[in-house]
Amino acid sequence: MSSTAVTRVLILTATVGEGHDLPARTLADQLQEESPNSEIVTEDGLRAMGRGFVLVNQKAAEVVFFRLRLQWLWDATFWLCVDFAPTRRLTQAIVHACGSRGVLRLVRRVQPDVIVSVYPMTTEVLGKLRRTGRLDIPVVAAITDLAAMHYWAAPGIDLHLVIHPESIDEVRDVAGADSDVRVVHGLTRPEFARPCDSHVARATLGLPPGGKVVLVSGGGWGVGDLESAVDAALSLDVAMVACLCGRNESLRARLLERYAGEHRVRVVGFTEQMSEWLAAGDALVHSTGGLTVLEAYVRGCPTISYGWGRGHIRANNAAFRRYGIAEVVESERDLDRALRGALAARNAPGLALAALPSAASVVLALVS
Repeated sequence: MSSTAVTRVLILTATVGEGHDLPARTLADQLQEESPNSEIVTEDGLRAMGRGFVLVNQKAAEVVFFRLRLQWLWDATFWLCVDFAPTRRLTQAIVHACGSRGVLRLVRRVQPDVIVSVYPMTTEVLGKLRRTGRLDIPVVAAITDLAAMHYWAAPGIDLHLVIHPESIDEVRDVAGADSDVRVVHGLTRPEFARPCDSHVARATLGLPPGGKVVLVSGGGWGVGDLESAVDAALSLDVAMVACLCGRNESLRARLLERYAGEHRVRVVGFTEQMSEWLAAGDALVHSTGGLTVLEAYVRGCPTISYGWGRGHIRANNAAFRRYGIAEVVESERDLDRALRGALAARNAPGLALAALPSAASVVLALVS
């Protein structure tokens, strides 16, 4: 597409975690770079669909995970709404009936040339609107998980973007055998398309130049059994354990208090330096899957999934095992074994990401 062409792109995200907001931001930046005259509009799709969707998808999650700590309720809800076909179809019908009007109202206001959804529920609504002819604008679904495509993909979507080639078959199982599915870069931070020297990264972050560094991450929400992961790492011969708490300030405060006297523990809040952390680290213990696992692969940092495994993460863990992308462990004993193995040898960086087409170029090609 010509750099002088003016295209208006509507990106629909949901403020329920960095797994959606980060791809929205990075894609917007990439679109602006590749087509400077384009107009990029980013909106919260849940807010467009209505207050009830915000309450269920954002506020309810905070209550279940951090106040009531009823983790099993999240699993049960995911099974009913996504895994079990009869109730999945009922859930989809309710979402379509209640959310379509707000999405169409937003589309009429913005008048985009193309729509990109980075959140599964808005993708579902947009797919139905396209299938029924109520929407005549091309729609792209940007998928940042490896599995759980009944959650992420939808029939009627013009183009599905994935970050793992292993996801393609499952997307087509859900969306249709002829669905257009492309593997792209541009849904994670642009620095992951470039090499990052581990020694430079350690110096930048103020980490010891020698010795093993273990990263423990609870994702943007800061969920999972991070304390056990930190303790397991401390029982080994490591120079530093960095605990990445995301936006969970209560978790950060709790860990700062717990490890106040341990000089080998560094507690970190939300960070924009994941490229440097993963280049500096010798192993990652991560709880929520998604983009961080891909980013760790790019940096050659061995990944262990541990400490949560709820909802769609359970499906991702099964896929991590199936494709050998990350080691999945469920007990502290297995975590100790997995950490010892990960620290014994670092993987080679997976720099193939840079050779993939950019998400922006593929999106813009739909309206060229």
